[in-house]
Amino acid sequence: MASATGVESSHQASAATSHVFKAGTRKSKLALAQAEIAANAIREAWPQHEVEIHGYNTVAGDVDKVTPFKDMPVKNLWTHELERMLVEKELDLLVHSLKEGKDVPTEMAPTCCLGAILSRPDPRDALVVKGGQSARTLAELPDGATIGTSSIRRTAQLALKYPRLRVIDCRGNIETRLRKLDAEDGQFDAIIIAAAGLIRVNLADRITQFLDSDNGGMLYAVGQGALGVEMRENDEKVKQLLAAIDQKPISLACLAERSLLRTLEGGCSAPLGVESTWDTIQDETLHMKAIVVSTDGKESTQFSDKRKVIDATAAEQFGVDIANGLIERGAGKILAEIKEKKKPTEVIEI
Repeated sequence: MASATGVESSHQASAATSHVFKAGTRKSKLALAQAEIAANAIREAWPQHEVEIHGYNTVAGDVDKVTPFKDMPVKNLWTHELERMLVEKELDLLVHSLKEGKDVPTEMAPTCCLGAILSRPDPRDALVVKGGQSARTLAELPDGATIGTSSIRRTAQLALKYPRLRVIDCRGNIETRLRKLDAEDGQFDAIIIAAAGLIRVNLADRITQFLDSDNGGMLYAVGQGALGVEMRENDEKVKQLLAAIDQKPISLACLAERSLLRTLEGGCSAPLGVESTWDTIQDETLHMKAIVVSTDGKESTQFSDKRKVIDATAAEQFGVDIANGLIERGAGKILAEIKEKKKPTEVIEI
């Protein structure tokens, strides 16, 4: 994470010059909306500069819309081609969904790093029920109801909490998934999708139930709902640019979550759920809950703790400690069994 030290003086030093920065992202409606959020934050912090947004759909997860994410032959489904362009200086920065396994793997390209984490309107999952259904919650759905999701984390937690429901893989962008749900002859009674995505494309009115530990009993993905801005590690100009838009509470919570995942050696196929909240009474105290569930929902382990987190180092250590708490309670065995059954994953080097 780029340091915010010297941001004010950097503003003053750069005030007389202007620059056009090229930001890369995927070409979906949601990805472009997210890139615009980050670009506007940069423009507000640095009005003398401009940000151009360049959208691409040449990444593995966009080209192959059939293979389930857990079976994809690459770990960084959405980033490897964009990172190549970043490393080769065709782009200056990348705007990603920080959600685990979605855009930004916990192990990034060797010469790249996160320069800023920002904008987490809601980290929770959302249940969207098909029109005409009387059910308004997971608990109210009838036995055998079909839930659409492409997430192994959601599938595992549904198998644990709601074994009477049926889960079918559902791929595509937000609009595609909603079309599949709304089709008269469609196979889905409901879908589960990240709430932040619906909020960002002005479809929050489709949310039937927000899901968390108290509502539906489901934890969300590492980094879900937050935006991460990736940069070349040695690019001092972009480092100064991004330090001004990093949002510390969001950043520290996400760094702790990503450290947890990295310690567990997870990724897109790790059925890990988290829930991070800042204490409203104890200043700078972060609460974190985490769960690891076997893919069939028959085994699970949970751990929660709280810690005073004042900087990135403390956040990273908190994540490590939560991971160790899970491992001591059996998460290692669950993850090892999943790894044995999974196809080999290639992490593309650039």
